Amino acid sequence: MKRREALISLVQLTALGVASSAGASVIGSRTPMPVGTQPDALPKPPRKGGLVYLSADEAREVAAIFDRLIPEDELGIGASQAGCVEFIDRELAGAFGQATSVYRLGPIVPGTPEQGPQFKQTPAERYRTGLKDLAAYCQARHAKAFSALDGDTQDALLRDMESGTLKLPNTGTADFFALLLQNVREGYLADPMYGGNRGMVGWKLIGFPGARYDYRPYLQKKGVALNIEPVSLLDRNPA
Repeated sequence: MKRREALISLVQLTALGVASSAGASVIGSRTPMPVGTQPDALPKPPRKGGLVYLSADEAREVAAIFDRLIPEDELGIGASQAGCVEFIDRELAGAFGQATSVYRLGPIVPGTPEQGPQFKQTPAERYRTGLKDLAAYCQARHAKAFSALDGDTQDALLRDMESGTLKLPNTGTADFFALLLQNVREGYLADPMYGGNRGMVGWKLIGFPGARYDYRPYLQKKGVALNIEPVSLLDRNPA
């Protein structure tokens, strides 16, 4: 999978989501903006140090998977170099990993496609279970960990996961693949404040200017390459 193929659909979906959810309020040049008045509004910089949820073995396998989904190429560094493993490790240890925003009290019944994905496990549990199942499969089939396989074999396994043809005992492989792909994209494109997108490589790739306060000087420059250096929240809230 080429880097642009892995990233472009997320950019399109994000743009559609913003357009469809835009409210009716209008922010004008005189609208008060509470910049600097809410010190807890910004996320905290990523903690320096080791892993906080994934084990070293799990992190190695996640890095191998992520680097097949967004590999290093002529356009830039690969996913693990960009900090995507650190990104998802911290996310799994936090609110996302624990599914704190999802109703999970039950009853647990099969949903319809219109209701979207529904899982008994939290994202953190899905990673742990999925990686364990994948490791057991690779050992039984190839006598190696996924990370030790050659690239072509890794790609074939990931394609089988994506299609659901690879069956694992406790893991829906198509859903697990979708979660991995979603998270590596997020890590590559999220603000570096969250641990990924190192050097703002993802933003530079797609031409996103980052967390700038005011875009009004550029509103009339349609169809013109702005070549703006991205700005991260990390620059405004250093560790």
